[in-house]
Amino acid sequence: MIQLRAKRILRSLLLGLVCFLLISSAVKSQDKPVLTVAVEPVFPPFEFKASNGDFQGFDVDLIRAVGEAGGFGVKFQSIPFDGIIPALQAGTADAAVAAMTITEARSQAVAFSRPYFKAGLAIAVRDGTTGVTKLDDLKGKAIAVQIGTTGAKAASAVPGAKVRTFDAAVLALQELKNGNVDAVVNDSPVTLYAIKTGNLQGIKIVGQLLTEEFYGIPLPLNSPNLQRVNGGLTTILQNGTYAQIYQKWFNAQPPQLPESAFGTAQTAQKTPIGSLSVILNALPTLLKGALITLQLAAVSVFFGLIGGSLIGIARLSALAPVRWAARAYIDFFRGTPLLVQILMIYFGFPALLQSAGLNFTFNQFAAAIVALSCNSAAYIAEIVRGGIQSIEVGQSEAAQSLGLDSVQALRHVVLPQAFRRMLPPLGNTFITLLKDTSLVTIIGYAELLREGQLIIAENYRPFELYAVVALVYLALTLLSSQGFSYLERAMNPVNRSSSRTQKRSLQSESPRAER
Repeated sequence: MIQLRAKRILRSLLLGLVCFLLISSAVKSQDKPVLTVAVEPVFPPFEFKASNGDFQGFDVDLIRAVGEAGGFGVKFQSIPFDGIIPALQAGTADAAVAAMTITEARSQAVAFSRPYFKAGLAIAVRDGTTGVTKLDDLKGKAIAVQIGTTGAKAASAVPGAKVRTFDAAVLALQELKNGNVDAVVNDSPVTLYAIKTGNLQGIKIVGQLLTEEFYGIPLPLNSPNLQRVNGGLTTILQNGTYAQIYQKWFNAQPPQLPESAFGTAQTAQKTPIGSLSVILNALPTLLKGALITLQLAAVSVFFGLIGGSLIGIARLSALAPVRWAARAYIDFFRGTPLLVQILMIYFGFPALLQSAGLNFTFNQFAAAIVALSCNSAAYIAEIVRGGIQSIEVGQSEAAQSLGLDSVQALRHVVLPQAFRRMLPPLGNTFITLLKDTSLVTIIGYAELLREGQLIIAENYRPFELYAVVALVYLALTLLSSQGFSYLERAMNPVNRSSSRTQKRSLQSESPRAER
C-alpha cells in the first residue's frame, strides 16, 4: 500500500516536472521574436535552394548565426530582388538577406545594418572577347544586368550601351552564354561562383573590380529590430563565427569590415518627391511601354489568328493523324504555363542548338512574338472549331447543292457566319493576350510592366507606379473591348438590315417632302 502511494507521488512529480518544462519552453519561445526574412533563392553562393528544397548559402548561414547571437528566430520568405525593398516598405518582411549593396539612394527607403560583406562589380564576357577590361570599353555594346542592382545602374551610365535587364543574375549570364549580349556587369563573387559550378563554359571575368561595395541587411525604416541585427552581427564578427562561415563558402579569410559603409560622414537626407511628381515623371516612359505592349499583342494575335484558324480546321479533318497532331498542339500550349513557354523558347532552344554545334540566337522581340503567337493559336483554334461546328449542317449541304465544293462552302458560307459568332471569344482572347504580354518581362523585354519595374528600381515608389501601370492596362483593355463591341454591332445582320431599311424609308420619303 505504501509502495503504491509512493509510486503515485513519484508519477505526479514527474508529470508536474514535464509540464513545467513544456510551459517554460513555450514561454521562452514566445519571448523570442521571429523575424520574417526575405531572400532571393537564385543568387548562389549567397542564397539558393538545396536539392531538398531548403534555403542555403552564405547569407542564409549568416542570418541564422546573427539570429542566435541577437536573440531572435528566422523565418524565410522567397521574394524577387526588385520586390524586396517594396516588401520591407509594406511591412510584409522584417528584414532581408539578398547580397544587397548599401547605397545612399537605398538608405532613403530602408535602414541598413552594419556592412557584412565586401564585394565589387566585375565584367563577364565570352571567351575570345578582346578589348574589354573596363566600363568605357562597353560603349555601344549590349550589356545584360539584373534589375535593380548596382550593376544595372553602372551599365546604364555607359554611353550608347544597350542594357537588357533580367529578374535574376543567372538569366543575365545565360543571355551572355547564348550570345545575345556582349557582356554582363554583376557582383564578382556571384559571377565567379556561377562560372565555377554552373553550366557556363566559355565565360570569363576580365579586368579589375569596377567598384568597392559593401553588402548590408536591409530592414524597414525605424525598425526596432535594427539594434538586434547589428548586435548579432557584431557578436559573430568578434567571436569567429563570421570567419567560419566565410571560410566555408569562399575558402578564404574574410577582409576587414567597417562599421559603416559611408565612413563617419552621414548621408544627406533628401526631400521626398510627391506622388503626383513621381507619376508625371513616369508617364512618358510608361506610355512608350504601352505602345510596345499594343504592338506585341496586335502582331501576336495576327499570327495567332492565322495559325489558330489552320489548326482549328485541322481539328475537323477527316484524316486521323492530322486531327491528333492538332489536338496534341492545343493540349501542349493550353496545358503548360505561358511563362515556361517564353523561357523555353528564348533561353532553352538557343542553348540546346548551341550544344549541338549550331550557332543560333533569338531576338527578344521575335522570341516574345513566337511564344505569344503559339500560345494564342491554341486557344483560337478551339474558338474556330467551335464556331464552325455551331453552323447548321444544312448550310453546307445547301451550298454544295448550288455547286460549291467543300472548300468553297467553308470559305463563302460557313466561315462568314461562324466569324460573327467567334467575335466575342476572340475579343476575350485578345484582351487576355494584351495582359499576358507582361510575362515577357522575364526575358528583359521593355514593355509596359518592365518600364514600371525599372522606374521603381530607381525611386522605390511601388504603390504609385504599379497603380499607374494597372490603370494603363485597364485603359488598353477597355479600348479593346469597345473596339470589338463595335465590330460585333457592325457585323450583326439584324443591325445592318434595319439600317438599310431606315435608309430606304428616308429615301422614299424625301421626294414627298419636296412636293
